[in-house]
Order: sequence, then structure tokens, then C-alpha cells
Amino acid sequence: MTTEPSGTAEPTEPPGTTEPAGTTETVPTGAGDARITWYAAGGDARSVLALGHGAGGGVAARDLRALAAALPAAGVTVALVEQPWRVAGRKVAPAPKTLDEAWRDIWPALRAAGAPVVAGGRSAGARVACRTAAALGARAVLALSFPLHPPGRPEKSRADELLGAGVPVLVVQGGNDPFGRPGEFPPGGHELVEVPYGDHSFAVPKRAPFGQDAALEIITAAAGRWLVALPAG
Repeated sequence: MTTEPSGTAEPTEPPGTTEPAGTTETVPTGAGDARITWYAAGGDARSVLALGHGAGGGVAARDLRALAAALPAAGVTVALVEQPWRVAGRKVAPAPKTLDEAWRDIWPALRAAGAPVVAGGRSAGARVACRTAAALGARAVLALSFPLHPPGRPEKSRADELLGAGVPVLVVQGGNDPFGRPGEFPPGGHELVEVPYGDHSFAVPKRAPFGQDAALEIITAAAGRWLVALPAG
């Protein structure tokens, strides 16, 4: 089983965002049915951004909902992907191998949208995206709250997953994320954007000089700029 649920509670409501309207598709996988909720770009999409969720929550996480609300206006179709264990109502995520296999089975449905697919996700979902990106032909990876190590265990680094993605990677990381603060990330072929004061779910404390809406805007603006700047291919 994954080790990330502890201390990684993700909100069921996305404060500061407007709930976007999406269409839902059920996709069979070897681990059971997965679910994709599509938030389509107006006109021809420049890319599809597929976002998986963490091991401690689902696609109602504030950052995923904010991206689904903001990016279609920039020509990016957002696909929020629920792994089979969440669709089935189970409380604990399966082993990473099972997560990766389900993600691979979902990939043809993502490619069927007809635009280059950027893999991504938050926490455990970011790890899945990094581990599978090269083999699946992902255009790039958006890694939200990448869990560089378990809290308090920097020696248990997962940097090899990030550095081995084999495609352009943008990491968006909270400044106070116990799973890896921005300064702990090794140099490599990735960009990194910090959300100051943010924790693993990008929540910011009351003492921060800006509110939750502004923190989400950092995420959506950085992701939007990066996606638009990706070379065609």
C-alpha cells in the first residue's frame, strides 16, 4: 500500500474556486473502472492536461478544481482522473504498480481527445505521472505537491522518479510542504514554482500576507504559462 494518506488530507470542497461544469466518462481498466471528468477547452484544444489525485483524497482537491476551472479558457482541456480504488469507494490506495497499470489503461481514452496529452497529478498522482510519462509518450508532466520524501524522512528520497520522467516537468510545491520543501529538490531537468506558505494541499495559514484565492492563482497562472510555452510536438 502507499504511505501517503497520513497527513495529506485534501479538502472535499475547493475554497476560492467556481465549480466548473464537466462531462464524465467511465473507463474500464485491469484494476476496475476508472472515471474521467472532462473540462473541455473552447474550440480546438492545444493540449489535454490529465490530472490524477493523491492517495489521501480525490479530484475535489482545491488545486485540481482550480486548474479545471481556469485552464480551458487558455485552450487546455483538463481531464480529472479518478483511479479505480476511489471509484469503488475504497479508503486506501493500492500499491504503486497497480496505480501505474490503471493509468496506462486510461491513457488511450485521454489520447482519443485528439490533442497532445500532458500527464500530471497531485502527490501520489504526480508520482504516477512521472513514472509512466516516457513510456506512454506524454508531452510533459505537471507535478503538484510532489512527495519528495515521507515527512521527516528525507533519506527516503523519491527524486529518482522525478528526475527519470524523461520529459519536461513543472513542479508546483508549497513552501511548507512536509513531503519536500522547494529548497530540498535536487537540480535537474525540471522547473519549480513555489507557493509561499503552502502546505501539502496548498493551504496557506492566516499569517500569510495573501489568502487562499491568491495561492490558487499562483498555481493556475504558473501552469497556464508553462503549458502555453511548451513546444508543439
